[in-house]
Amino acid sequence: METADTTVLVADDQAMIRAGLVALLSNEPGLRVLAEAADGDAAVAAVRRRRPDVVLMDVRMPGKDGIAAAREIVAETDGETAVIMLTVHDLDEYVYAALRAGASGFLLKDATPEDLVKAVHTVADGDALIAPRVTKRLLQRFAALGVRDARSELSALTERELDVLLEVARGGSNAEIARNLGLAELTVKSHLYHVMQKLHLNSRTQLVITAYETGLVSPGQTGRRPRRASA
Repeated sequence: METADTTVLVADDQAMIRAGLVALLSNEPGLRVLAEAADGDAAVAAVRRRRPDVVLMDVRMPGKDGIAAAREIVAETDGETAVIMLTVHDLDEYVYAALRAGASGFLLKDATPEDLVKAVHTVADGDALIAPRVTKRLLQRFAALGVRDARSELSALTERELDVLLEVARGGSNAEIARNLGLAELTVKSHLYHVMQKLHLNSRTQLVITAYETGLVSPGQTGRRPRRASA
């Protein structure tokens, strides 16, 4: 039985870059470009019409910028459409804002074609991807943030859901989490769904941010469980 192609929307205000991305992805087996957009408003409208699996979204565009558009797309599709932010701007505020908006990936425009194609497949499979050279600075930013009250944020989660969240924060894919915890991959997906519902989140990257901000994991550490409040 053949698997369906991963469908993609390309949003970039520069026509030449947009055309190059469309040509690259259109020539890749297993990928199909559904539409293009030159600004954030057009991207949101195209997602409403076509419901692609993945959106490649430029950060800085006229009108509604890519981060605002990503936030709207993730919220409206309940995370079913994954967004990869693609930009020349290696700036901390863009990275953090994009991930808080629910983007599943953040790549710089100097990424290789192979890395770009891999990123599309990665987020389409429900995982997250951040350009390696911005990851260290992102973790440093987490280290500088004040830790929120983990009990109030995470007390609604079961022990197994905490295990799954910890594995996500460590960077595990669904298959890796299933293997590490001795679970079926479908069970991992079910736990992730319930964690997102309980924490009112829409994406895997928002789960990672919450894990760091609540102190479930810390930069440079393998992770720790928050202490449960005494009954």
